[in-house]
Amino acid sequence: MVTETITFALFAAVTVGCALGVVLVKDPWHSALLLGGALTSLAVHYVMLQATFPATMQILVYIGGVLVLITFAVMLTRTEKQKAEVYS
Repeated sequence: MVTETITFALFAAVTVGCALGVVLVKDPWHSALLLGGALTSLAVHYVMLQATFPATMQILVYIGGVLVLITFAVMLTRTEKQKAEVYS
């Protein structure tokens, strides 16, 4: 029981931290990576609730589909000027 509480608290902190990072980070690439972390930790919450179907759909649809789409959109729309600003 204590292990489950500690695990829940850990993944809750990861979820909240990644969600705040999505909003506060200026770089869209890092924001997309943090969104992947938040969605993955949310899938862990579903597994802890023994809800395997929502966890599977979370991974397949949101992480596998939406996050890959966002990643490609960020990669294809960045210009050289934006890349230089991020790395300077």
